[in-house]
Parts: sequence; structure tokens; C-alpha cells
Amino acid sequence: MFNTLSDRITGSFKSLRSKGRLSASDVEETISQIRRALLDADVALPVVRSFTAAVREKATGAVASKALNPGQQVVKIVNDELVEILGGETRELDLSRRPAVIMLAGLQGAGKTTLAGKLGRWLRTERNRKVLLVASDLQRPNAVNQLQVVGGQAGVDVWAPEPGNGVGDPVAVARSGLARAEEYGYDVVVVDTAGRLGIDEEMMRQAIDIRAAVNPNEVLFVIDAMIGQDAVATANAFQDGVGFTGVVVSKLDGDTRGGAALSVRGVTGVPIMFASTGEKLTDFEQFHADRMASRILDMGDVLTLIEQAERTWDEQQQAELAEKMSEGSFTLDDFLVQMRQLKRMGSMKKIMGMLPGMGQYREALEAFDESSVGRIEAIVQSMTPAERTDVKILNGSRRQRIARGSGTTVQEINSLVERFEQARKMMQQVSRGGGVPGMPGMGGMPGIGGGGRKAKRAAKKKSANKKGRSGNPAKRAAQEREQSQQGQKGKGSSFGVGASQGAGQPGGNPDFEDLARFLK
Repeated sequence: MFNTLSDRITGSFKSLRSKGRLSASDVEETISQIRRALLDADVALPVVRSFTAAVREKATGAVASKALNPGQQVVKIVNDELVEILGGETRELDLSRRPAVIMLAGLQGAGKTTLAGKLGRWLRTERNRKVLLVASDLQRPNAVNQLQVVGGQAGVDVWAPEPGNGVGDPVAVARSGLARAEEYGYDVVVVDTAGRLGIDEEMMRQAIDIRAAVNPNEVLFVIDAMIGQDAVATANAFQDGVGFTGVVVSKLDGDTRGGAALSVRGVTGVPIMFASTGEKLTDFEQFHADRMASRILDMGDVLTLIEQAERTWDEQQQAELAEKMSEGSFTLDDFLVQMRQLKRMGSMKKIMGMLPGMGQYREALEAFDESSVGRIEAIVQSMTPAERTDVKILNGSRRQRIARGSGTTVQEINSLVERFEQARKMMQQVSRGGGVPGMPGMGGMPGIGGGGRKAKRAAKKKSANKKGRSGNPAKRAAQEREQSQQGQKGKGSSFGVGASQGAGQPGGNPDFEDLARFLK
């Protein structure tokens, strides 16, 4: 999400990192590049003007103060302004009434019906609420049917007394849905309403009547992230006609430039509350302006990643795996357990995209084949228990048998074994050093790098270093210290990215680590 905008804005900072002191012209050039990036991303012109004006004013002050790291000051200013136009502090849903009523409004095709299921599932799993979806979209063909299917997948009940397809009174359905929720003790009612291909008086009147009938706690305006500049006109029309208390941005996983999300908040002043990031019901998250600003600036979204991990990873299992890592007894069976836990967190591309500094690997991430995870799982499952425990017994005939059983090649098996051994050694070192074990074995995934030829070159270099050791004890000790330092610098992460790069430092630039501390 926001890939184009992220690339353009982060690219505008490159020239600042090499400067010890910024001039007014440096600041103006950076602001000019940011302005073009925002306009190319379809951000509304009034929002662009206010954003760049605020950045210019604060950045000029940073230059005048001759700060120690003026480049970092400018990045911080841009980050703060992005957080502001994206909504500032996160706002929670108003669920104070029982049953609380949430009404969805928006144009046809924005994804309201699917989003009703996602929101229902999120309320059930994340807020432990009993949810009832109400099918008040009786206009669009098969809208009622779709809501029933989505509700079943989400594990929530659906109230659909009318067949839809132009039959029935949507206001009466909404009113009867609220009455049913009160009778049967539901905590939250989500009302799905009809949309149109464009703004019209009939749609607005119907939405206004439904709002008057159910008196919702929240009216969420659902907007397609790919709508571009039309987002402003559509949002203003709904705000003037129906009024809404929050915004939900859908289809953020599409070929979007992000302008809709930035424009709606900037023009209406209403906060973005949720984001739909994919087709699955699990591709739905609460919108945090500070985290989204970090993603745009390629500083990652580690907090969301941690929250996803906490929801899907078994703590006791992780403790046992961590102990095995430190002891060096981590096996392919344990590796398979972690692979499956990672798969439950969602798409590997999205997970890795939340890591700091991954913008520089975007092409590799886009080319990453999700099915490679399944192939690795097939390889491990084609091994005997003894082979999973000790990969050293894998001779040529065993590897050929595994290749036939998993539908892969011997070369793929050789590569997996090599990467697994490297990852196991690295995890043992990290665990003994007091670090937190990462997600092992991902470095060699196709398209991401970190295994194969690079590993062989490192092994040759290590071997050469060993052969060149001096016989003089003092000189040999100095050589070992130098090799240790080089090893720390070159140590890769479990995702195949250099440690400094994985910490959010594209190209190994140390400014990003300092900036992360500075932003805190």
C-alpha cells in the first residue's frame, strides 16, 4: 500500500543524508519533490498546499536552529505532518450503547458488503462482541445473498427478512434488525446500506431515512482507495447529505497511489478508522496514523507485526523453540512449526513489507512466490523423522527420494538444507548473545536473497581468513578481533537482509537507527 508515494517521498530524502548542514534551497528542493509525489498520488490540491506549507515553515526553523542532524529533522517534520493529515491519534469505535449500531455508507463498488463481514469478524474476535449484520442493501442484485455468505464465513449472524433484488423496504429492514438485536441480546448491529454508481438524491434520502430509523453510534463512510481525486467530491457529498463519523478505506492492496486516504481526512477532518488490505476476511486492520506514516516513510510497522504475531503464535511453543535454538537442537520439525505459524499470520509479502527498510527490496518482494513456502513444507514433510532431526544423514539417494516425493529438485533440497544449517547457527549465536530469536530460515526464500552463491562466497572468505592466521599470538588475537567485527557488520537477518538494513537503514545508512530513536 502507498508504494508509489512511499518511493517518491523517501527518495526525496536521499540528498539530505549526505549534508552536514542544510540550506534553504535544500529544504525547498525537498519540499518541491514531496509536492510532486503527493500530486502524483492523487492527493487533493488543498491538502497538498496545507501539508507543504506546514513542512516548509517547520523545516525552515530547523535549518535556522542549525540542528546537529538537520536531515533527520526534516524527516521527522514530514513524519509528524503525515501523522496529522492521516488523523493524528487513533480513535476507537463508539460501542457505549447496547446494542451499538454501526451504519455503513458509500458508493456501489466500494466494498461495503464485504467490509460488513470483515468488521463483524473483527468485532467478534478482537472485541469479543456478539454481532448481527443487517441486510438493508435491497437494491444491488444478490447483495443480500452476498452478505449471508460473508456473514457465515465471518462467524456472525445475518438478519435478512427480504430477498432484495429491488424487493422490500430497506428502512423497515434496518428497524426490524435493531429490534431483533435488542430481543436476542446482540452487542453490535452492522447495517449494510445500498450504494449507487454515483451520487444521487434517492440514495441520499434512503441513507438519511435509515440513519433516522436506527440512530447509529457510528456512520462509517467506505471509500475505494483507487478512486483518486473523486474521493474529495464523494466525501463532501456524503458529509453534507448523510454525515459520517469515520472513514474506512478499502482496496488498499490494489494498484493504488494512496491519494484517497490522505485527501478524505485532510478535506473533511473525519478520521480514518479502518483499512481493508485484501480480499480475505482477515485482511482488515484498525487504522493507526502514526504506523501508516511510518510505512509511507519506509520505517516499517513493527507494532502491527507484533500484534499479528501475538494473535497467532503459541507462547509455550515459542518458549520451547527458543530453548532449542539456544541449545542448537533446533530441527526441521521445529522449522516446520514456525513456518506454519508464519502462514497463519497472513501473506509473507505483507509480513516482510512491515519490516523497516524493505522499500529498497520492493521489486524482490513483488516477485516473491508465495507457493515457495508450500514447496519448502512439501520437502520437509517428504523426509523421514530421522532425516528431519539430523540433516547430515541426507546422502544423494535420500535427496533424490525426497525430491521425487515433494515434486521438487535435488538442487532445491540442497539449497534448503544449506540455508537451514546457516539459520540454525545464526539463531544459536543470537540466542546465546541474549537477542530475541527471529523467524528462521526465511533468508533463502526465492526472490529475497540471502542464500546460495552469497553464502558460498562468505564461506570461502571465512576459510581464507582461517588459513591466513598469524603464528604470533598477539597478531593472531588482533586478526580474530577484526574478523569478529567484520562478522557483526555482515551478519544477515533471518529474512536474508543485512542486519543494519533490516533495522530500517536502506543501503546501510546509520541515520535511520538514529532517526528511529529520535522519533520516539
